[in-house]
Amino acid sequence: MNPEILEQLSYLTSEEMELLNGHQTIDRSLYYAPEKGEKNSVIDHRKVLDNGKLIDIRPHTRFVHFPKHSHNYIEFVYMCEGSTRHVIDGQDITLREGDLLFMNQHATQEIFPASRDDIAVNFMIRPEFFDSVLPKLSGDHNPLRDFLISCLTDKDMGGNYLYFQVHDLLPVQNLMENLIWLMLKNPEQKRNLAQQSMALLFEHLVSQDVNICLPENSFEQELMIKLFNYIETEYKNAALSEFIEKNSIDIYTMGRIIKKNTGKTFKDLLMDKRMKTAAYLLRNTALSTVDISYNVGYENTSYFHRLFKETYGMSPREFRISG
Repeated sequence: MNPEILEQLSYLTSEEMELLNGHQTIDRSLYYAPEKGEKNSVIDHRKVLDNGKLIDIRPHTRFVHFPKHSHNYIEFVYMCEGSTRHVIDGQDITLREGDLLFMNQHATQEIFPASRDDIAVNFMIRPEFFDSVLPKLSGDHNPLRDFLISCLTDKDMGGNYLYFQVHDLLPVQNLMENLIWLMLKNPEQKRNLAQQSMALLFEHLVSQDVNICLPENSFEQELMIKLFNYIETEYKNAALSEFIEKNSIDIYTMGRIIKKNTGKTFKDLLMDKRMKTAAYLLRNTALSTVDISYNVGYENTSYFHRLFKETYGMSPREFRISG
């Protein structure tokens, strides 16, 4: 890694100085929402992502044990130098130089103390960041795409982490170094570049012969991942009847599995995706409301307007102007 980047990441933070001076545990006020009390074990994006940012990075805090916790955001860990030991959903994993660990917001994590020469970077990412990244990926079924789709769901579907051993894959190492450089310099001004770099990173991880370690999924988990993948790519014309035919399952069983795992129906999930896509198109394109309605699967524009207003509390035109 570039020596200048490594030097910046190695700098002792005020938190680490306190730990070296005898403080024994993490400072909960830096990670957890105070209103939820001492028993709260969810690290809050409001504490680690300033001013509503969608993505940011911070060096991993060394010299301390992080007890079992989860995050209400997605976290990627890149091991720049040395190693760190993690327990993810009960699985013991040691990250070594050049390795990548991806965790969605449903994963539970425990981290053991790292030494001064163990340098890791944590990427903290809110799910909305992937709205423009996911469409750039191949639509083919693969573990990384499945993982990203799991990041966009509210329910724990299992398969909450991916571990990539890519220390010897030069394009990935170069992309990670470039991404860290972008984020250190000015993340908000370079957000589009960061999204493009992230999409390119994912394409390399998908296309290369990469050693991926992933947890086992149950039948229901695999089926739900397929469903979310189907909705993500085919939302314009998606139909439950088509999905169950392709996957050889009856409609009653599939409906029960969807309700059990999401608390919603297929129709609800499809509408959620269509509304999010419509909102993105309103804010990021010059397409007319009629074209957007058609592009997300509604030929009846009046019906689309009603659904959009029920979802966002304003008309598509008002939503576009408010952005």
